[in-house]
Amino acid sequence: MGENVAPSPQKGRGRKRKKPPRRKNAAPKAATLQQTSVDGAARPDAAKVSANARNSATGGAQAASRRNWLERTAYAALDLGTNNCRLLIARAGGDDFTVVDAFSRVVRLGEGLTSTGRMSDEAMDRAVEALSVCAEKLKKRNVVLARSVATEACRQAVNGAQFIERVKRETGIHLDIISPKEEARLAMMGCHALLENGDGPALIFDIGGGSTELVLVSTSGPVPEILDWVSVPWGVVSLTESERVEGDSPEQLKASYQVMRDKVMLSFADFAARLPDEGGDRRLLGTSGTVTTLASVYLKLNSYDRRAVDGLHLPTSAMRDISRELAHRNIQGRAEFPTIGHERADLVVAGCAILESIFDIWPGERLGVADRGIREGILRALMASDANRRNRRN
Repeated sequence: MGENVAPSPQKGRGRKRKKPPRRKNAAPKAATLQQTSVDGAARPDAAKVSANARNSATGGAQAASRRNWLERTAYAALDLGTNNCRLLIARAGGDDFTVVDAFSRVVRLGEGLTSTGRMSDEAMDRAVEALSVCAEKLKKRNVVLARSVATEACRQAVNGAQFIERVKRETGIHLDIISPKEEARLAMMGCHALLENGDGPALIFDIGGGSTELVLVSTSGPVPEILDWVSVPWGVVSLTESERVEGDSPEQLKASYQVMRDKVMLSFADFAARLPDEGGDRRLLGTSGTVTTLASVYLKLNSYDRRAVDGLHLPTSAMRDISRELAHRNIQGRAEFPTIGHERADLVVAGCAILESIFDIWPGERLGVADRGIREGILRALMASDANRRNRRN
């Protein structure tokens, strides 16, 4: 384009210069890309500088736009369990993420399921109401990828499929009923970063409302490898409903607690037999409302504080003492603890029975406490998948 000469801005002065023939592949209107001096002489490099500047500015603007878009992009994970409905919305940030919105509500979806095999209309109504709140939050955020999962209650209930259809129809949320193995994997991926350093395999567990998952992992690599796992149909709701206490005398409470312990130990028997005799440091990490609640009791908190609980490591002997004290109190006595209250007072003993049984089969000296789990596992998987997709596209 350097051969093209821009016309003089002073018309009628001087002899007109004949335009050279346009090259076959010359870009049309090339002269308009050049700048002219006052005397009409062409500056051929100016076009390149201008074009480069525009391209650079455009590229910079696009890169900035992509950065801004990524900073605004949110991912969502929703976990509808047997007892709770939990939502987490976050933005990616380096190797971690930043939570921008969250929601948690006790819905007791599995209430009565043990005896009837069905989710009750009242329980489903509570869950749909909570999911409607989640749907509104999803609309308000720039959520590009989301995954919503349902666990044991929907797996077991004969009307689970109908409930999933109702949720989709009334809230727009599509719930994926995940398998016990997937539930165990997601819980492990969401909290394994809190494992203490040590030798030998570690046991990560999730005490839910309708089931409990145990995962034996090797930590010799950058990401824990699942060596073995089990899911048993005892959670705080299902175990509580299986053993109704008729009275609250010390003898009755003690007997009821022992029956719970026996049921859980029986369900753990096959898995316990597969555990290695030499467990190294026998590290333990628990993610559930049971371990976070008991940890808050251990810390004597007046109100629950995630920052104080998440990542805490404490003696298992202290957790056993708290479990037994709660098991020997009636509901009113348990509710006296500020972080238990009346909302958790009836279910916490079942969680204690499951926790002590886990200590029995994997007798570690310390317990790690995680206020994170399935939702965080989902978020990490979504962000990694999205990053891989963008890298392939670029």
